[in-house]
Amino acid sequence: MTAMRTATKLGLNILYLLAIILALHWGQRLIVPVMMSLVLAALLGPGAGWLHRTLKIRWSLSCLVVICGLLIVNILMTVVFGMTVSRIAQQIPTSEYDVKQFYAKIRGKIETASPWELDEVIFPKNPESVSEIRAYQMLLENVRPFLIDLAKAGGLSFGYWILILFTLLFLMLEAKQLSRRVIEIFGPSEETRSRVADALDDMAKQVRTYLVWRTIINFALAIVIGLTYQVAGLKQAWTWAILLAILNYIPYLGPLLAGVPPLIDALLNTSMSWVVFLFIAYWCIIILEGYLIVPVLMGRNMEMNATTVMLACMFWELIWGLPGLFLAMPIMAAVKTICYHVPGWRPWANLMSAAEDEVPPGAAGDKNEPPAILAGSSASLPTIPTIVPDEPPTSSKI
Repeated sequence: MTAMRTATKLGLNILYLLAIILALHWGQRLIVPVMMSLVLAALLGPGAGWLHRTLKIRWSLSCLVVICGLLIVNILMTVVFGMTVSRIAQQIPTSEYDVKQFYAKIRGKIETASPWELDEVIFPKNPESVSEIRAYQMLLENVRPFLIDLAKAGGLSFGYWILILFTLLFLMLEAKQLSRRVIEIFGPSEETRSRVADALDDMAKQVRTYLVWRTIINFALAIVIGLTYQVAGLKQAWTWAILLAILNYIPYLGPLLAGVPPLIDALLNTSMSWVVFLFIAYWCIIILEGYLIVPVLMGRNMEMNATTVMLACMFWELIWGLPGLFLAMPIMAAVKTICYHVPGWRPWANLMSAAEDEVPPGAAGDKNEPPAILAGSSASLPTIPTIVPDEPPTSSKI
């Protein structure tokens, strides 16, 4: 009878888990914009708070200012990538003679660098016509569907962004009220409410710490990589550097994808020695950033083991696709913090951690605690206070 009860309980838990996964997948259009808004609110909240306290700007106007700043940054990035695509399109050879000349140049470089002989079917030596260049035909066959999918994704992303920005505005305007009412859901007990408030506060701090330092590291990395690309003579040096800053929010896969376009650029516009140099320099910088800079700045208690990161990326990509990859780490940082505050779940937090002896986030005396960037301290770069308006803000007073 006991065995049957255990089996029944296990089966029910599996069904509950499957139901949650299906709900997350089917509710993507609703859940993803809300999750993106929550993540952005955690990132932009301190900035709005600083404007509200230091410059004496109304809370509603402070929220609008930081959201407008986010919108301007996105527009600038869109313009940069749009101009890059336009320039690349103009450089693509159109006539058959130009295509054959371009092919001969690229084939010579690949043949010089390759330790094996090139396949004569894919890379013929002296093709009489463009149709004989199988590599070129394969490129055309794959590029066209990719551009169509990219255009569709761009249209979908635009709609998502409009929804995200409106949701973000309302979340920031009503942050204090929403926090208080979420705490009230857990019952009238003062002890329970205190624990829930501590858990929510620590969760917001952990997510914010991750996002702030990830952003600072990404753009510092982009400057170093951009200068390296500029020295190497790449045509789109700073575009590929910005691409790395964006894709580096995705663990492991992001740097891998961001490293491909600059190598193609180097192959087309520089010598093979520069291609080899850029490949080695790029991965040396990425490894240095991942294994030295990130642990020092973020602290070991923010770090998750590689297995957890990979499984999280695969799971959330399966559930939500590309948005899931960007949200994977903030979500896991929040989940890990919640597990620390529930005594029965703390082993799960330890399972996700990369450190041997974990302590709850925000514990006093934590030697590996992240830099104090969240509570208006006098710490060095950056000092970002967490501010909540003195009075509950209303959307009518802007």
